[in-house]
Amino acid sequence: MTLPLKLGVPKGSLQNATIALFKRSGWSIDVNGRSYFPEIDDDAVECAICRAQEMSRYVENGTLDAGLTGKDWIAENQSDVHVVADLVYSKVSSRPARWVLAVPYDSGITTLEGLNGKKIATELVGFTKRFFAERKIDVAVEFSWGATEAKVVSGLADAIVEVTETGSTIKAHGLRIIYDLMQTNTQLIANHTAWKDPAKREKIEQIALLLQGALRGEKLVGLKMNVSKENLEKVVALLPSLNAPTVSPLYQSQWFAVESVVNTHVVRELIPKLLKAGAEGIIEYPLNKVV
Repeated sequence: MTLPLKLGVPKGSLQNATIALFKRSGWSIDVNGRSYFPEIDDDAVECAICRAQEMSRYVENGTLDAGLTGKDWIAENQSDVHVVADLVYSKVSSRPARWVLAVPYDSGITTLEGLNGKKIATELVGFTKRFFAERKIDVAVEFSWGATEAKVVSGLADAIVEVTETGSTIKAHGLRIIYDLMQTNTQLIANHTAWKDPAKREKIEQIALLLQGALRGEKLVGLKMNVSKENLEKVVALLPSLNAPTVSPLYQSQWFAVESVVNTHVVRELIPKLLKAGAEGIIEYPLNKVV
């Protein structure tokens, strides 16, 4: 027996979102004060808090067996790790973030080539240097400890490379996006040696399966309703579902119970249509996981 599995949980902006995702997946992670080793209700797993920027290095060298970090930081560190699963979630939304190149609104720079000889501030230094070197554009790339947008506003840099989900913060600082460098999202990664260990691999795959199921469940809801026999075909024709709606006859009647799983974004348009088609007693309920 080679367990427990040493699992890295990202510290910082993703920490609360990650703990909440594990909660929906079936694991309770308790972060006690300033401890870097939170408790988890699974004897086969040991957790450690680690900055997302460093996670892939610790997984690569075997300090951790597995961990969650951004695709961007794996690229930044050029880490040799096994990517087990893509997990698209963040502190703000359930869509991928992107690293963008931004300049002041009043800047005359509109292309990558226009940055030749200019200074760029970013936390993603290694990737940015390689990106411009591959295009033979001579730029000076400086590390930014934070408040990167302010570097341009205060004249400390000509442009920034920064991560964003909506672009609103960048615009609020009077900046203009001129290029998307990379799309990123959270990934579950594993050390190659741990991945070859049957017991650890099984545990990692279990975690991946249920995390993905919880994320899938966030985007779906269940719908239940009662429908008369004469309106059944009209209602069923309106219902999208994973496979097909479940239809069950109600006791000693000409009515049916209809149940389906649908995407959350269609519900507000769908329910009025179902009512017009003859559905009654519609119930919408959340789904914890869809596997």
